[in-house]
Amino acid sequence: MRLVHLFKAAALVLAATTLQPVLAQNWPTKPIRWIVPYTPGGITDNATRMVVQKIQEQTGWTIVVDNKPGANSILGADLAAKAPADGHTFVTVIGAHAANATLYAGRLPYDPVKSFAPVSLVGIAPLVMTVNNQLPVKNVKELIDYAKANPGKLAFGSSGVGAAAHLTQELFKQVAGIDMVHVPYKGTAPALADLMGGNIQILTDTASALMPHVRGGKVKGMTVFSSQRVPGAAEVPTIAESGGPAIEGSTWVLFLTQAAAPKDIVRRMSAETTKALNSPDIKAKFEALGIITGDTSPEFAAKFLDEEIVKWSKVISAAGVKAE
Repeated sequence: MRLVHLFKAAALVLAATTLQPVLAQNWPTKPIRWIVPYTPGGITDNATRMVVQKIQEQTGWTIVVDNKPGANSILGADLAAKAPADGHTFVTVIGAHAANATLYAGRLPYDPVKSFAPVSLVGIAPLVMTVNNQLPVKNVKELIDYAKANPGKLAFGSSGVGAAAHLTQELFKQVAGIDMVHVPYKGTAPALADLMGGNIQILTDTASALMPHVRGGKVKGMTVFSSQRVPGAAEVPTIAESGGPAIEGSTWVLFLTQAAAPKDIVRRMSAETTKALNSPDIKAKFEALGIITGDTSPEFAAKFLDEEIVKWSKVISAAGVKAE
């Protein structure tokens, strides 16, 4: 009887190992749904659509982008996590996905890591810090000195609690040893309006959102939270060049699918993503948006996500940030 059980177990293992190649060979069998947990038009949506369009051109697949904003990306991520693990549903996540692991610890309807299979880290967009024209500082060193001389009097805006820009400013506060007040907004546009109007003094966001206003003289570009200057904001110094602490903060774009999705399908999509990112037109568009590409393998994407969760967990805990 034991031998029979062993044969049955071996048969199950064989079936499991041979099923995935069969699935991948016949995949996709229907249009691929690509969930973006944000509204159309932002950097997450734009970057996803650029890459997905290129993948369609390369393969002939039909991919439908489905914007599902809500609850700091939780709604869209949950839809993706609970979709059939047949390789026909993918999701784009950004820094909020890593922050949510701590902000909503024990309350998420999915596990930010275990519910998903990383596909590719599409790109990283280092964040730019700007100040209004009335603030009497020319660089980060002067900003830190001013903040220390005026504790609690500077206000920085962000696109919302737990956003990459918010947490990067909290990290900046912690490392620089300064006290500033956070003012969360429902998106970047109203925060930018208040920055230019003098209601807040500091705003950090993507190069694509802020650099047109820096170049137009409406706000001052202080620094980019990166060890190197970035495309899309090449005239803005790094934080170390500007006399500040050598810290980094970015938003990023990462592709995921369900944890149980066939591994060869995950690798195929990762390979097509890499091919798309290496095309000259996508490279040029990403540079204009201030997005840097690098290692796009599933293994690197998994490592990167794990590190981001740990990094921002420490910042959230130290700052006492609470979800809205």
